[in-house]
Amino acid sequence: MFSSLKIRNYRLFFLGQVVSNTGTWMQRIAQDWLVLGLTGSATAVGVTTALQFLPMLLFGLYGGVLVDRLPKRRTLLFTQSAMAVTGLALAVLTLSGHVQVWHVYLAAFLVGLATVLDNPARQSFVTEMVGRDQLQNAVSLNSANFQSARLVGPAVAGLMITGVGTGWAFLFNGLSFVAPITGLLLMRARELHVIEPAPRGKGQLREGLRYVAGRPELIWPIALVGFIGTFGFNFPVYLSAFADDVFHAGAGSYSLFNTLMAVGSLVGALLAARRGTARMRVLIVAAVTFGVLEMIAALAPSLWLFALFMAPIGMFGMTVNVTANTSVQMATDPAMRGRVMALYMMVFMGGTPIGAPIAGWITDTYGVRAGLAVGGAVSALAATGIALALARVGGLRLSVGWNGGHPHVRFVPRKREELTAAA
Repeated sequence: MFSSLKIRNYRLFFLGQVVSNTGTWMQRIAQDWLVLGLTGSATAVGVTTALQFLPMLLFGLYGGVLVDRLPKRRTLLFTQSAMAVTGLALAVLTLSGHVQVWHVYLAAFLVGLATVLDNPARQSFVTEMVGRDQLQNAVSLNSANFQSARLVGPAVAGLMITGVGTGWAFLFNGLSFVAPITGLLLMRARELHVIEPAPRGKGQLREGLRYVAGRPELIWPIALVGFIGTFGFNFPVYLSAFADDVFHAGAGSYSLFNTLMAVGSLVGALLAARRGTARMRVLIVAAVTFGVLEMIAALAPSLWLFALFMAPIGMFGMTVNVTANTSVQMATDPAMRGRVMALYMMVFMGGTPIGAPIAGWITDTYGVRAGLAVGGAVSALAATGIALALARVGGLRLSVGWNGGHPHVRFVPRKREELTAAA
């Protein structure tokens, strides 16, 4: 489960990300709560989230082209430093009492700009640190790392917000980037599996799109995470509204919801690290289950029953994320990985500027229960539709039966006469 941590460079990267990811989650919680306090609007929270992910939607593919041309470690030193400065500036504004909602909007957008390079660079740099043999394990541990920080970050942020205010959470995030920057500087360059940067040339963006278009093993996972990222992963909007408007429980319950979801996500990431393979059927089943759980959670009548659903939603959501990410990286040529992962992240994260305002509008107009239910329904229907399309292309049919006293559902090859009739 932890085999890639034996590699020194990856271990330095991993430890730095533990600290930085904790700060990132603290800022996310503080940012959403600050906007909600300044405006009283779930739509404003959705706009903040949208602005943070809008640069990925607008410039994500160009970021991938640049990442394929640039040294990955040097790129990460630049992006991590830029995000540190943004966090520190927001801390100064908040602690001095001069913060306004447009300041938060601007900070979210600037972090999004840095992410355009940071995300594909980090995804591609994993291969350079661990090599192809440890890629699946390292990707899963990265997700476990992120979710471990998600356990600590929201809990500390909740205490900090209620105790001393949101500005201190922003300050911690700005200072937390010292850890990954130090880790990158301490790495041994000779131990990296360096991929030669692509030479500058015309048509590299179109080349990346053609590369993906000709490979169904890349298209289907990217399409599925696009639907789920756009409609199912708008938790800043949903959870803040459930905590404030439905259960009237304040920042502590919002922190609790995020922490419980992180527990499930951590379990999902560790199971993926242990699994060793990234199969499409695992991705489909996890996506359908994720959507169904969201729809059920939307009906929860009490705070504690709603909170109970957060862990399984987090687990299956993380299973979708890790499985899709790993399958796309494993199927991609190293020279194209920056562009392909930029497209993956653009679809996954770039859908948020579309989905977050829609989720906020549904929440403000029809209630947060309707918003969460719609997000779950779209996720489940998208996964089911892709499963049926894959089954048809592969000449499969759904088989439902009993095996050892338990229901057994799977796709099996269609009989020859069925294939003839379908044709």
